[in-house]
Amino acid sequence: MITDTRRTASAPPVEETRYEEELARGLAAADEEAFAAIYRRWGSLVHTMATRLLGDTHEAEDVTQQVFLGAWHGRAGFRPERGPLGAWLVGITRRKIVDALAARTRRLTLADSAARDASPAPDDEAVPERVLDRVLLVDALARLPRHQREVLCMAFYEDLTQAQIAERTGMPLGTVKSHARRGLHRLRQAIEQTPAQSTDG
Repeated sequence: MITDTRRTASAPPVEETRYEEELARGLAAADEEAFAAIYRRWGSLVHTMATRLLGDTHEAEDVTQQVFLGAWHGRAGFRPERGPLGAWLVGITRRKIVDALAARTRRLTLADSAARDASPAPDDEAVPERVLDRVLLVDALARLPRHQREVLCMAFYEDLTQAQIAERTGMPLGTVKSHARRGLHRLRQAIEQTPAQSTDG
C-alpha cells in the first residue's frame, strides 16, 4: 500500500529515494493507487513544463493528460537502472510537447494553405499535396458543430481576432475561446486520423 505523505523538499534524500522506488514498483504492478500518487507528485511539474513551452494552458492540460496516459500504458518500458521515475516522466513530457508543437505547426500550415487561394498556384509537384491539404481542411471544418465551424471560419478566412468574433456574433469572449479551442482540437484529431499516403508504391 502506498503511503502518500506529500513529500516536500525538506524530506531526507534516502526517504525520498525509497518513496520513489515504492511508487515505481507500484506502477510496474499496475497499482492504481500508486499511479494516483505519481500523478499528485509530478502532475504540477508536467503541467508547468507544458505551459511554459506551449504558452497555452488548454494545450498544457491536454499534454499533461497524454503524459500520464502514456506513462500508464508504457509502464513496462520504465527501467529504474536507467534513471529515476521523475526523470522518466520528464522525458515523456518533452516528447509529448514536441508532438503538440508539431501538431500546432501542421494546423497553422493547413490554415495558411486554405487562406492562400487568391493567386494561381504554380505548376509543380507540390500542387496536388496543397490541394489535398485544402480539401482535408474544408472537409474537417464542415464536420464541426455549427458554432465551432463559424468561429474558426471567421478566424481562418477573415483573419478576425477572438474579440472581433465575439463582437460580431454577440457571443461572450469566453464562449468564443471555448469554441475555438474545441474546434481546433477536433480539427487536429480529424487531420491526424487521416490515413497517410503510402510511399511504398
